[in-house]
Amino acid sequence: MLKKRLIPNIILNEGNVVQSVNFKHTNVIGNAITAVDFFNSWAIDEIIVLDVSRTRKEREKFHRIIRGLSKRCFVPLTVGGWISDIDEIKLFLKEGADKICINTEAVKNNLLIKESSEFFGSQCIVVSIDVKKNVNQEYEVFINRGKDETGLEPIEWAKKVEKLGAGEILLTSIDKEGTKQGYDLKLLKEITNNVGIPVISFGGVGKWEHFVDGINVGNADAVSAANIFHYTEHSTFNAKKFLFESKLNVRMQEFYKLPTPRKPKYDEIF
Repeated sequence: MLKKRLIPNIILNEGNVVQSVNFKHTNVIGNAITAVDFFNSWAIDEIIVLDVSRTRKEREKFHRIIRGLSKRCFVPLTVGGWISDIDEIKLFLKEGADKICINTEAVKNNLLIKESSEFFGSQCIVVSIDVKKNVNQEYEVFINRGKDETGLEPIEWAKKVEKLGAGEILLTSIDKEGTKQGYDLKLLKEITNNVGIPVISFGGVGKWEHFVDGINVGNADAVSAANIFHYTEHSTFNAKKFLFESKLNVRMQEFYKLPTPRKPKYDEIF
């Protein structure tokens, strides 16, 4: 049986780590170097880094950040945010990413999923599906950081991305994101029950029990969060310990000896 994974999600805007609530970015809470250094030392399985910057200047900074992070990240690194073609996927992989997360462009150009999974392998391609309830209170896939409706029903879109070759799905409830109310377990279960590829649940974690619910109730293959990891001391260490003591099939650690994170060296990246 595959291990369940715990994955922090680092959201960057203009090079800074930001707190996100319902896809609105409020407080700047740090930098990616510090976050990755601490996550490396605190029992994490993978790391996701998503860029929400929109300008070309900030995009170039994001590439510099990924080149720096990849040198000090010792777990699989997934990179995403406004990726639109094979050439940029190739560049991020060359810079050290292990997986690529695509979202808006995957909806606009379905062939990007097929072509990228065939070229790089399905294990490399993660399709991010952002969902919220529309005016009719029905689940709908949204793109462009939750701004644009697509008319797509989440289950059918999840089935299609699997058929097109995606190796994994990052499922985000926009309504729950940043609220600390827990995952949208109904949505999560609908998706996991209808696809055969791994599903990462994201959006809404406010306490460790929410991770357990995501796995036990929502059948997620991996659970992810952002804000809680930035504000809770020794957070990923304690989260993994909680999952282990809840009898979940997670990668074991030496839980009773807290590791000391390495001090970041900012000149490696800027």
